[in-house]
Amino acid sequence: MRAPLTLAVTLLAALPLAKADTPPALAGLEAIHPAIEALYVDLHRNPELSLQEEKTAAKLAAKLRELGYEVTERVGGHGVVGVLRNGTGPVVMIRTDLDALPIREATGLPYASTVEARNAAGDTVPVMHACGHDVHMASWVGAATLLVRERASWRGTLVFVGQPAEEILNGAAAMVDDGLMMRFPKPDAVLGLHVSNLIPAGQVGVTSGPASAASNGVDITIHGRGGHGAAPHLTVDPLLIAARTVVTLQTIVAREVNPLDPAVVTVGTLHVGTKRNIIADDATLQLTVRSYKPEVQQQLLTAIQRIAEGEAAAAGAPRKPEVRIDPAEASEVVVNDPALAARLEAALRRGLGDSSVATHGPVMGSEDFGVFGRVAGVPSVQLRVGAPEPGAFAAARAEGRYPPGVHNSGFAPDRERVLRAGSAALTLSALELLGTP
Repeated sequence: MRAPLTLAVTLLAALPLAKADTPPALAGLEAIHPAIEALYVDLHRNPELSLQEEKTAAKLAAKLRELGYEVTERVGGHGVVGVLRNGTGPVVMIRTDLDALPIREATGLPYASTVEARNAAGDTVPVMHACGHDVHMASWVGAATLLVRERASWRGTLVFVGQPAEEILNGAAAMVDDGLMMRFPKPDAVLGLHVSNLIPAGQVGVTSGPASAASNGVDITIHGRGGHGAAPHLTVDPLLIAARTVVTLQTIVAREVNPLDPAVVTVGTLHVGTKRNIIADDATLQLTVRSYKPEVQQQLLTAIQRIAEGEAAAAGAPRKPEVRIDPAEASEVVVNDPALAARLEAALRRGLGDSSVATHGPVMGSEDFGVFGRVAGVPSVQLRVGAPEPGAFAAARAEGRYPPGVHNSGFAPDRERVLRAGSAALTLSALELLGTP
C-alpha cells in the first residue's frame, strides 16, 4: 500500500470514509470534482440512444486526448479507445458504456433531459440516461484523470474503453469484432462500474461470481382475424389471445422452473389495434427473458413457444403465432472473477474504509460487459456504486422498499457522492492491479 495522505474535510463529508487516510491518488479528487460534475450534468442533459452516441463519444475522446491518451474513435461503431503507456507492467482495461434509454425523464432535476430522437423504427421517442451511464462515463473520466496525475507511482498500460450500444447488448461484441483485442494492448484484467439502487450513494459494492443474468429478447406476433368491434363473433380477437398469453407466460417461472434457479419472463410491450371499435388482425408482444443457467434459459424459451402456440390454437387462430428470438438483443451471464473480486474488495476496504464497501449480490439485469474478459481470456470485475441519497435510501428501506432504480423515469442519483465514489473505486482498483516503480 502506498504512503497515506490526509484528505480534505470536504471530500470526507461527501464520500464518507471509515478513516481519514487513503492512497495519494485520491488526494486530487476534490480538485477535479467540479469538472467531473460538469461533465456529468452535460452528459445527463444530452443523452443519445444506442448506435447514435456520436456526440457522447466525441466528448469522451476529447477528454482523453487532453489527458495525453492515444485515442482511437469509431471502434465497433461509436466506440472510443484511449491508451496510456507508462512503462513495463500489467495492462488494465477500464470500460464505460455510452448510450441512454427511450424514457421520458420525470426527476424534476434542473438539468433533466428534454431530448427526443428517432429510434431504429423511425419513431420519435424521449431519451434519458435512466441506467446511470452518465455516472459511469463521468467516473471513468475521473479515474482517467487521477491515474494520469499519479503516473509516477505505477507502471503498465491503461486501456480506457467507451462502449456504445450496451442497452441493446451488442456494443461489446461489435468492438471485439472490430479488432479491439488485436489493435490495442490485450488486457490482463478488465474493470467496469454500474450504478445500483440497492446500496446508498457513497458505498461501493463488490459481487463475487455470477453478477448479471443472461438475457434474450423475444418477439411474439399473434395472428387473428379482424373485424368490427360490434361483431366479435365474426372475428378471432388477437388482443384477447395476447392477454391470455401474457397471463399464462407468468406460470413458467411460477410452476415450471426450479424455485432455486433464478428466472424472469417479463412482457414489456403489447401492441394491438388502432381504434376502439376495430378488432385488429394481429397483436405483438415483446419480452425479456433472464436466467443464470443455459439450461434454464432454454427451458424458458421452449415454454414461451409452447404457450404462445397453445393459446392461439385454443382460440381458433387462423395460423400459428410467430415467435422470434432477437439475435441482436442477447447477452451471456456476467461472472466476476472471484479471486480478482476478493483482491479488489480488500484494496477498496484499505482505501475507502470498511463502511464504504459492501458485498453486493447478483442481479437479474443483463450486461454485455463480460464479453471483454471472456474474449481476452482474462479475469474481469464489474463493481457496483450506490446511487440513492443516503437519507432517501434509509427512508425507503424503513418502508420496505428501495428508491427508484435504473430504467425508471424517476431515477436520480446523488451526484455528489456517486461521482466521487465511482471515480475513487475505479482509480483504487486500477492501482491495485498496475505495477509499481
